[in-house]
Amino acid sequence: MENKNTTFKQTPLQKTYFALGTRINLTIFGCENPAILDKTYDLIKYYEDILTVNRDESEVMSINHAAGKYPVRVSEATYKLIKRSVQVSQEYLGFNSLIGPLVKLWGIGFDNANVPEDEDIKSTLNLIDPQKIILDDNEMTVFLQDDGMELDLGGIAKGYIADRIKDFWHAFDISSGIIDLGGNLLLVGPQPKHDDTLWRIGVQNPHDARGSAIGVVVTSECSIVTSGIYERHLEVDGKSYHHILDSKTGYPKQNNLASVTVFS
Repeated sequence: MENKNTTFKQTPLQKTYFALGTRINLTIFGCENPAILDKTYDLIKYYEDILTVNRDESEVMSINHAAGKYPVRVSEATYKLIKRSVQVSQEYLGFNSLIGPLVKLWGIGFDNANVPEDEDIKSTLNLIDPQKIILDDNEMTVFLQDDGMELDLGGIAKGYIADRIKDFWHAFDISSGIIDLGGNLLLVGPQPKHDDTLWRIGVQNPHDARGSAIGVVVTSECSIVTSGIYERHLEVDGKSYHHILDSKTGYPKQNNLASVTVFS
């Protein structure tokens, strides 16, 4: 006789939205209330509204508008995320939450994509020094010391938002699901469709069409993030320039890697 409870758990609720500049796919197991997905979307929009740099008004944009002028007080959530992003940026291991002016200078992936002059790159490097961010824990203020500096949390915000969604789902006793924020995946809990409760995740082949997997990873719940040079690049005089910029040199990072996927 069929176990109705097992069948229920294996029937997911799924919905697609658009936010954070990308397609959002949410999947939950063991829940009959589709309104949870809409409430999740509302949560995503809340964080987008305070963290985005793609519109003129947000808490982060308030900081950018005040660069070189005065410190800006922000909400606790925004302050904590900025503080963490600054800590990681100051480790100089590749991530830099101030890289926005350099990204804009190159414009790769946008209509104004170009190869900047060396002098312009050198002057822009002065605006992306993470030591020039002043934080005040007591007042929860953020100050960018030089005019023209810009804070951009795009490299850390999706992971942060995914973690907040997971917390939100757990509050509603949702123990299994998939949070897909435009390719930033967070697998929540066990996979109820497989007896071993493990997830099967395909890893994109960087040399093939989108959706072509180079391999499949079997894993328990984790976060999965992929970045590669194969989708956003600029061709000039027969030379290709990709969008992953080195904040130390100001130029696209040079190595033999086409794509990197991190499971954590």
